[in-house]
Amino acid sequence: MTWSSFSFSCTDVVWSFLALCFLIAFCAHKISTYLPRKWDTGRLYLLFQDLIRYGKTKQTLKRDNWLRAFDVPKRWFSHFYAISVGWNGLLLAIYLNFIYHHQSFPSWLTGILDILTGVPSTDSQVPQLSTVLVQLLLCVHSLRRLLECLFVSVFSDGALHLVQYVFGVCYYIVLGLTVLCSDHLGKESGSLLSQLDWFHVAGSVLFIWASLMQHQSIVLLAGLRTGKSGTVETLAHRLPEGGWFELVSCPHYFAELLIYASLSLIFGGLSLTWWLVVLYVLFNQALAAQLCHEHYISKYDSYPKHRKAFIPFVL
Repeated sequence: MTWSSFSFSCTDVVWSFLALCFLIAFCAHKISTYLPRKWDTGRLYLLFQDLIRYGKTKQTLKRDNWLRAFDVPKRWFSHFYAISVGWNGLLLAIYLNFIYHHQSFPSWLTGILDILTGVPSTDSQVPQLSTVLVQLLLCVHSLRRLLECLFVSVFSDGALHLVQYVFGVCYYIVLGLTVLCSDHLGKESGSLLSQLDWFHVAGSVLFIWASLMQHQSIVLLAGLRTGKSGTVETLAHRLPEGGWFELVSCPHYFAELLIYASLSLIFGGLSLTWWLVVLYVLFNQALAAQLCHEHYISKYDSYPKHRKAFIPFVL
């Protein structure tokens, strides 16, 4: 969907709804910090906090055993990226087959895209360079995060909620379909090379820079638990320092936002659908960063007061 159209597709409704949910969750959490302490033991409050927290931010929550029954290991984050690599790699292969072998999408995929976009598929659909780049970079991003989870990050016994796990799996499946939905409504014509524009280059450069920034942050976090030899020395949480951690508590979340903004730029900045994805990522990562920021402040008396939670000098 582009800015020239005012009607929302099913995809737009989904991402708008998710963005709104996380905005409400962010606001609700901020408000909850001003509530009387007796609310901290309420079942509704605990359930809400249990659903929005994971890892170290969940460990200080006083939960009943029935809530702990829904815990799964945080290290299962790697499953999200493994599924993303496989699923989005499949969608990329199907799209490349469409481009170079002129074979139509499988009927099951066409049916899904028709429902999500509200626009029937046509045989005259022109391949879009933006779609190829975004699908490719999404696969690269997922592969990098998978390798980081497997070989860089040091996970403790932190947990996430089963609902969060199922949501994460579904998220990457829908995300890949959203890329093809944006292609479904693409307006570029001509060969892929002739479609090359400045925003493809600018978006790719921003993607690479944000990915390096995120990788550096993850390496610094892992280094808090490993020695110079790379062996794990502790699973305790320590005060992160260096790099972008000097400005924000969660630079890896800020980098995630920049990565999705770069993909929107590759779409020429004209895809309303993808900007809704970016909006969702903004509120989702802002909530996670705020919880992490509060955890650091409560744990370290000397935590730098100039550090923001998520976006340097802003939030």
